[in-house]
Amino acid sequence: MNLLSIGGSDPSSGAGIQSDVKAFAEFNAYGLTVITAITSQNTSSFGMIEPVSQKILKNQLESIISDFKIDGIKIGMVFNSQIIKTLYHQLKKLKIPIVVDPVLKSTTGGILIERTSAIDFKKYIIPLATIITPNKFEAEMLSKVKIDSKSNLEKSAKIIQKMGAKNVIITGVEEKNNRISDFVLEKNTKYTISGNKIANTNHGSGCNYSAAIVFAISNNKTIRESVRFAKEFTYNSIKNAKKVGKGIKITDIQKTDEINSELSQAINEFVRIKNIYKNIPECQTNFVYSKQKPKSTKDILGISGRIVKAGKEVTVAGNLSYGGSKHVATALLTLNKKFPHIHSAINLKFQNTTISKIKKSKMIVSRYDRIQEPSNVKNKGSTIEWGIKSAIKNMKESPDVIFHKGDFGKEPMIIFFGDTPKNILKKISKITG
Repeated sequence: MNLLSIGGSDPSSGAGIQSDVKAFAEFNAYGLTVITAITSQNTSSFGMIEPVSQKILKNQLESIISDFKIDGIKIGMVFNSQIIKTLYHQLKKLKIPIVVDPVLKSTTGGILIERTSAIDFKKYIIPLATIITPNKFEAEMLSKVKIDSKSNLEKSAKIIQKMGAKNVIITGVEEKNNRISDFVLEKNTKYTISGNKIANTNHGSGCNYSAAIVFAISNNKTIRESVRFAKEFTYNSIKNAKKVGKGIKITDIQKTDEINSELSQAINEFVRIKNIYKNIPECQTNFVYSKQKPKSTKDILGISGRIVKAGKEVTVAGNLSYGGSKHVATALLTLNKKFPHIHSAINLKFQNTTISKIKKSKMIVSRYDRIQEPSNVKNKGSTIEWGIKSAIKNMKESPDVIFHKGDFGKEPMIIFFGDTPKNILKKISKITG
């Protein structure tokens, strides 16, 4: 996945394009950048701003857009009308998600947009936004509404939405009991997502939030799922903020779980496989990856929902979590006990043509017959464990695939197994290529 950050350069790497590149790397996305302005700032104070020329800005955009497939764009600091209009003319025809983070003022005190450019920002940048993510201060500045009540919070969001943004998220609205919320206004719905507040001043949390939003929305997550993901990511970055310089803390992005990163990347690749929708079963698909020596399904990362088919498209409904899968995780756990090097699995639709392709590719295949399942096993609800044990009972080498042809009211199924999610994708490519 390629994500483009358009914004100012922060030499302290607390915010701006430097912060975005760090976040994108954490998501296993490739970070591209277009610089709108050079700033001099640190953790204690804000110095100068020097905007780039219209010529170099346009040339940066053209060079990136002509060479890369861009999956999502984040727009941060734009500073003046010349930059605003250049961005608009270069981006207005693109059919990809754009997240606008209306950075108007730096945490260290710098004004990040010329006052005379506010009208052009509203006219040209806000209409580009798939999502705009102002904090409370920025929302008040844009809407000219003092947010001192729930009704004014909604009023502010609606005014910004009427400027052209498809979805508005006003962040950082303080609540009682040490909670902080984000108010979300979509096209036909509105809601609030709350979380715990961390009482410290930091540099970079807004950038982390919008970077996480653009990653999630470009990964086909819903607005609600994207907000939850961004809120958790930002909370952790604030919680781990470090005093790097002499002034305020800079948010720190802790290295994420590598299992999560690998599985997330594999799922991104899986949903993009041509015609993969033909291999999604009625019960939908889950893709799992376990820790070393898993003891239960809680040690296995899976989707707390499913990979679902919507027409000829495939999308992920739910987030990755340990214990998120029951059936596919149980199959993997059972197989892992005999073959400890196997750590990943995915279920696909049973089709005779698929089985033929699997056998022709010389993958190791086994099966079990659900009709032969003992009634006491069926009553206990341990069918999968019984089935996998039956399929591998006499095997000395781990299978690539185990399948069954179903039973009364039970859908037939194919499960691929591998040591890593990447290895599973290689096996799937043999039946879809």
